[in-house]
Amino acid sequence: MTGTVTGPTAGRTTGSVTGHLPGHLPGHLTGHRGGPTEGDLAATGPEGADAAQERLRRWRLVLGGDSADGTGHALRGRDAAMDGALTSLYGKGDTPRPGRDRAAGLGASAPAVARWLGDIRTYFPSSVVQVMQRDAIDRLGLATLLLEPEMLEAVEADVHLVGTLLSLNKAMPETTKETARAVVRKVVDDLEKRLATRARATLTGALDRGARTGRPRHHDIDWNRTIAANLKHYLPEHRTIVPERLVGYGRASRSVKKEVVLCVDQSGSMAASVVYASVFGAVLASMRSVDTRFVVFDTSVVDLTDQLDDPVDVLFGTRLGGGTDINRALAYCQSRITRPAETVVVLISDLYEGGIRDEMLKRVASMQAAGVRFVTLLALSDEGTPAYDREHAAALAALDAPAFACTPDLFPEVMAAAIERRPLPIPDAG
Repeated sequence: MTGTVTGPTAGRTTGSVTGHLPGHLPGHLTGHRGGPTEGDLAATGPEGADAAQERLRRWRLVLGGDSADGTGHALRGRDAAMDGALTSLYGKGDTPRPGRDRAAGLGASAPAVARWLGDIRTYFPSSVVQVMQRDAIDRLGLATLLLEPEMLEAVEADVHLVGTLLSLNKAMPETTKETARAVVRKVVDDLEKRLATRARATLTGALDRGARTGRPRHHDIDWNRTIAANLKHYLPEHRTIVPERLVGYGRASRSVKKEVVLCVDQSGSMAASVVYASVFGAVLASMRSVDTRFVVFDTSVVDLTDQLDDPVDVLFGTRLGGGTDINRALAYCQSRITRPAETVVVLISDLYEGGIRDEMLKRVASMQAAGVRFVTLLALSDEGTPAYDREHAAALAALDAPAFACTPDLFPEVMAAAIERRPLPIPDAG
């Protein structure tokens, strides 16, 4: 399922999923108001007839089949069923706006929606199913149906669904909570398999490099790095190296060397970031040489550090939605710092501050003056450039605390650089 078509067409408005219909739409037709017609086939000749027929099929699926699509192509079998699944969600005509009736509909009952979920999983790949599920929740107001166990068992689990479930957590009936936890557990386990091993390896390397000493005890010498550092002192006549500088791991490797504070905004727009942050928080907490604190906030502050052994517990301890008071959250984090020069504070927030802006900036400056390495992530997700408060981001940059979005794959490198006090690998804004 590839290709790229966005925005309304002459027929069905298929939103973000139209680019995933089978095959690639022909580039020379992308500016065509309607689709090609059956008459176009006559100009293709016998060799191009099959290809032209396939183009008609794709255009018909994209445009929705009303009188404006102009293809005159009839769908049958699997194509007709696929078209029905799309029509149920996206309908025909313009994208619905507030105050206008929606053309699409899945019916009011959970069984009808469950059948539709089964259909789209049959006709579309997982990545497209997730897009259509999110569109169904947003366009048709199906969030409340996710409170029913049979619905949760039918959906394709992903980070965005976890965010929706967490926002519904307080309203969720007891009969649904066990199923919801299973859905969240599946997503978290998948993320840990993808991210945890590399994160541990990257951070362990950074911690080891930070613990090296120039006067190690014999059993603490890192011989590989010592040899590499002294190659210029090789004596050919003796076939040996006379080391002038020893490199070792140091005794600090047996104890806590760094403190990391993850301060995570749990306002509704940060749902995906909360999910990824909980996974990385659990990874950091599993490393005995890092003392990890995990704090979430909106207008209040909740310390979930004691639940870091299970990121699912962390996620169900959050409360997505509400306002934002970054200053209050940073005040709490600052009060828990015991070794500023060995501490990294990671603020994950879109910076839409509802508290006292000037006090927030003074607090950041104060922590930095004490030796804290301060990192601001506008988002921790794969969702591209986030919306954020540009004025606050610029103010932090002026304090030498640049704010930038970070993907989960880049996060270990960011943390390693912060631990080693190297320049941060800030992605190119372009």
